[in-house]
Amino acid sequence: MGNDSGSPQGPVTCGSWIRRPDNLNLVVLGKSRRGSSCPSLLEIFSFAPKTTSLSTSPLATYVLEAEEGDPIAIAVHPSGDDFVCALSNGSCKLFELYGRETNMKLLAKELAPLQGIGPQNCITFSVDGSKFAAGGLDGHLRIMEWPGMRMILDEPRAHKSVRDMDFSLGSEFLASTSTDGLARIWNIEDGVPLSTLSRNSDEKIELCRFSKDGTKPFLFCSVQKGDTSVIAVYDISTWNKIGHKKLIRKSASVMSISHDGKYLSLGSKDGDICVVEVKKMQIHHYSKRLHLGTKISSLEFCPRERVVLTTSVEWGALVTKLTVPKDWKEWQIYLVLLGLFLASAVAFYIFFENSDSFWNFPMGKDQPARPRFKPMLRDPQSYDDQNIWGPVDM
Repeated sequence: MGNDSGSPQGPVTCGSWIRRPDNLNLVVLGKSRRGSSCPSLLEIFSFAPKTTSLSTSPLATYVLEAEEGDPIAIAVHPSGDDFVCALSNGSCKLFELYGRETNMKLLAKELAPLQGIGPQNCITFSVDGSKFAAGGLDGHLRIMEWPGMRMILDEPRAHKSVRDMDFSLGSEFLASTSTDGLARIWNIEDGVPLSTLSRNSDEKIELCRFSKDGTKPFLFCSVQKGDTSVIAVYDISTWNKIGHKKLIRKSASVMSISHDGKYLSLGSKDGDICVVEVKKMQIHHYSKRLHLGTKISSLEFCPRERVVLTTSVEWGALVTKLTVPKDWKEWQIYLVLLGLFLASAVAFYIFFENSDSFWNFPMGKDQPARPRFKPMLRDPQSYDDQNIWGPVDM
């Protein structure tokens, strides 16, 4: 799905996946105002995994008032029941989803602590949905409990201007980056700065994502040094850099990590996307000029499919199927377990049949060895052969 030059709707400014029950994946898109006749919109689309496409018409549409401005960023709660949208008028608004796919509606609610706080460059929920963070254009960083909205951290001078941020898997830390290249780590429980990531004077840390597979406690950051862009890896137990790798030629504009933590993706400022396997840091998918030379503004993995959603102002929203190894389905795992069980049973039977002392029972002096099992069905000829000597006198 992309913007049509003849469409009356404005350009796409942001987008995100919504994970709904019954394996349903939706997409919410924010569109900016175009002239006096086309207002700012929030639209919900369904996703068809077989065709890797979005529905041609929205399931639900919400028209923003002129004084609210345009959508800047969207953060969807992990439950899939609601999402927060940052608006250009300097406020954030909560939207709740009601109804089924055939009759879906959006209900807007005001968030008092997030009214009139200024434009927010990025907003995000923690993995478990218990925390919410907002990073402002003015460098103001806020972390609060959800849905109670109790303020955990309220730091007006966290950065010159917040560039990017991400919660760790266990919601223990928040990493944030600044437009001046600084990156900081915040302890969420205490609401205090914990560490500042090391960098050279000619380096700028721009984007950050925590590992999400639960086994590798890393923080991935895109680092720009002149015209060279690399991915640096930090150990979150010491916050020391343990390595780096160059993945894309152009500088990255956005970074995302899959829900299971297996893949990391980068979107460049000239429209490329690169997807790497976290375990080996090897490229598994590369789409060159997906957005034809335009900066990719948002990039996100689908919750249930190996598909990514990308948006740009010029080309709108695109969904791309990734050329990565297929994941094991649940029924395939059960089939393998069943096969292993049957193989173990056969091996046990063979071993049992060929070992008289398998059970290690004590044997008496005159006790014969355990007879072998006879087959239940025997060949009649074999049965006659066993009686070739005739009846035995008792």
